[in-house]
Amino acid sequence: MILNELAQGLRPTAEGVEWFESLSEDDQRRVLHTLVLFCGQARAREDDVPESIARSGIRPTHTPAVMLTKWRFGMQDLPAYELTKSFRLLVALFSIADTRRRALHCVGRCGHEWHNLSAQPQDPPWGYF
Repeated sequence: MILNELAQGLRPTAEGVEWFESLSEDDQRRVLHTLVLFCGQARAREDDVPESIARSGIRPTHTPAVMLTKWRFGMQDLPAYELTKSFRLLVALFSIADTRRRALHCVGRCGHEWHNLSAQPQDPPWGYF
């Protein structure tokens, strides 16, 4: 749920990063794997990469950004110090792709509960993704 709330702008990125960093390293890697799947389901495109790098706040020269520029998604396998950067980048990519998907494919006929989240996020975010 929190990943969808972040993608839809219902939770600030800083709160998402705080949540992500509170997880164990294994759970962080699971979240990154889940985000990669969500990006695929939302139909992320290679031409979304520059905007996702800009939105994420990480430098284009950071390893996760370079990997994504080459359309490589193995970020969950990076060293621990790269995981938060990867999270920020994948949340941005998911947000871009999911916004487009909701605008083009789900307008007025969407039954996905994750596309119909309220503007009031559930508290606390800890413990689920």
